[in-house]
Amino acid sequence: MAEHAPAAADDVAAAARVKDAHARLKAELRKIIVGLDPVIDELLISIFARGHCLLVGVPGLAKTLLISTLARSLSLSFNRIQFTPDLMPADITGTEVIQEDRSTGTRELKFLRGPIFANVILADEINRTPPKTQAALLEAMQERQVTVGGVKHALAPPFFVLATQNPIEQEGTYPLPEAQLDRFMFMVRVNYPSEEEEMRIVEMTTKPLAVELERVLSGPEILELQEVVRRVPVPEHVLQYVLRIVRATRAGTPEAPDFVRDRVAWGAGPRASQFLVLAGKARALLEGRLHVSTDDIRAVAHPVLRHRLITTYGAEAEGYTSDRLIDDLLRTIPATGGEALRDQRLPSVLGS
Repeated sequence: MAEHAPAAADDVAAAARVKDAHARLKAELRKIIVGLDPVIDELLISIFARGHCLLVGVPGLAKTLLISTLARSLSLSFNRIQFTPDLMPADITGTEVIQEDRSTGTRELKFLRGPIFANVILADEINRTPPKTQAALLEAMQERQVTVGGVKHALAPPFFVLATQNPIEQEGTYPLPEAQLDRFMFMVRVNYPSEEEEMRIVEMTTKPLAVELERVLSGPEILELQEVVRRVPVPEHVLQYVLRIVRATRAGTPEAPDFVRDRVAWGAGPRASQFLVLAGKARALLEGRLHVSTDDIRAVAHPVLRHRLITTYGAEAEGYTSDRLIDDLLRTIPATGGEALRDQRLPSVLGS
């Protein structure tokens, strides 16, 4: 096994900025958000890894508040789109209108930008709008551009779609198709707070509260940190571990264990492998390391894979969820090789 090359001083300093930005953002969010530490970490990992994020949870768990508070903590433009059954694609992307020049009398088409033209987009209750409007997000999420009237309009980087979805109220909703779900790096489960956290929530929200949030990162700074994440090296045994996990989710392949063949209709595609590696890189930096370990991959496996695994009707009938499937995969597939390096941390400049 080849040894890791010593980290260059500029890489160490850049990695220190990532960890510092993570700590400062969490400190700002905690001024308003109670608990939700795993959710906050996964949300920030997706941002540093240049991915989109879907938050799933019952109403009242601060999904929308978390995203809007994060946007207020960043020096970025922010738009909230409330998805409704009557929302049209042009309501998101924008439309062309005819304008007349009063001095000359000539008329011309002018493009009026829609709310998608912002750095941070809160797509609230994304499953409340028809597929035609949901599809308007596809090009923006994947290509970072929209096409109106045959003309392409680029979206200014950085660009994130942070969507929310209610999993229990399905009447009058339009489930996201797999092609669109696959474009979300993470599907994050937002669970009920603990008793202590709920007590703090009630205390905070039933008395006067005036909180000023500090702007932590600008757009250019976020783009720089995203490049730092992509420079993090990944040992070969970690890449092999990622491939073993993803390929084992495909029922028709020799790598699939018996419980996958029996309970999985469709497994994860190559985008899952890419997102596992990118999320592992971001988590490694936030943990104070300049290389990725299999522990990082295991930590991000659930939010990356849970919406990419389609279980059979029989599995659904017996209550076998995609999260349980991922648990079984992580227990079955060994993480071997090179983990003696996992505890090599960055120098004290990171404060770890």
